[in-house]
Amino acid sequence: MSMSFFQKKIGSLLLLTAHLTMTGDEALNWTAAYTPALKHIWPESRTKVENARIELGRLLYFDKRLSRDDSVSCNSCHDTLRYGVDGLRFSKGIDEHLTPRHSPSTFNAFLYSSQFWDTRAETVEEQAKGPILAKGEMGMPSEDAVVKKLMSIDGYESLFKQAFPNDTPALTFDNLANAIGAYERVLISPGRFDQFVNGDVNALTTEEKKGFITFNTVGCMTCHYENALGGLNSQKLGLIEPWPNQKDQGRFESTGQEHDRMVFKVCSLRNVAETAPYFHDGSVETLKEAIRLMAKHQLGIELKENEVNEIETFLKCLTGTVHHEAVKPPSSFPGMEAE
Repeated sequence: MSMSFFQKKIGSLLLLTAHLTMTGDEALNWTAAYTPALKHIWPESRTKVENARIELGRLLYFDKRLSRDDSVSCNSCHDTLRYGVDGLRFSKGIDEHLTPRHSPSTFNAFLYSSQFWDTRAETVEEQAKGPILAKGEMGMPSEDAVVKKLMSIDGYESLFKQAFPNDTPALTFDNLANAIGAYERVLISPGRFDQFVNGDVNALTTEEKKGFITFNTVGCMTCHYENALGGLNSQKLGLIEPWPNQKDQGRFESTGQEHDRMVFKVCSLRNVAETAPYFHDGSVETLKEAIRLMAKHQLGIELKENEVNEIETFLKCLTGTVHHEAVKPPSSFPGMEAE
């Protein structure tokens, strides 16, 4: 969806809301921009192959042997028991190396139109390949080295054949990413906000609904829209007023195009109250400060204290839950004794 299309959509919603006779709950008039509501997908029936692929992906997501020195897994930086993050400003890779950008959550990431802060990958499957081969992250030297290592672990080849029965060979680097992606696609976190989007006027408190209205009327919804409340577009950080930290130039670092300077993916606000610190540089510790900075640098406004508090109250209701079966670590790994 292009920004111009969405801006037209927002304009229509604003006009509609302005002319509505407010009957019932005013906040419900804004929910159309956030559909469809999220729902847990773990309990849905799946084929034997689909289940095998998800469970293989779970193993790979948690297995530290995918790193060069067996010290780092996907879960090390994207902990499923901590809303898909590690709570650090910059994550630690092999040899205590720090990642150049703050690690975002893997929860709901499959909903986004692109992955990584600089949008260089389109899907979670494509994204899964990057950290494994990144020198300062998991540090594997090549795709072939990853495949060779997994082939040397008793049990993995059989599991790949179960997950990808029509592929020969089944154990490939692409299928490793496909399996991790299949697992990440069950890390979806609906909450009370989704009940509200579905029409349950009592799902949110009066204060949360007031914050939701403020969130929309000051302009936050311009970038944080649809059911992920972000993740569907990129934007210049410091659109109105330059961002203080200009060291990382965002997508420009990859493309070299002037129009990409300071352009980053707009992050999702799902579980935002649980995923501090904030922004690509992890420079902001509190949600209140993040709200103030976004208003100042992206919208060109200084929010009143009550407006900051109202928006924060709303954002806290975006904390959801992933199905308990989805977030569980494996009880054992191929080639290793169960602990």
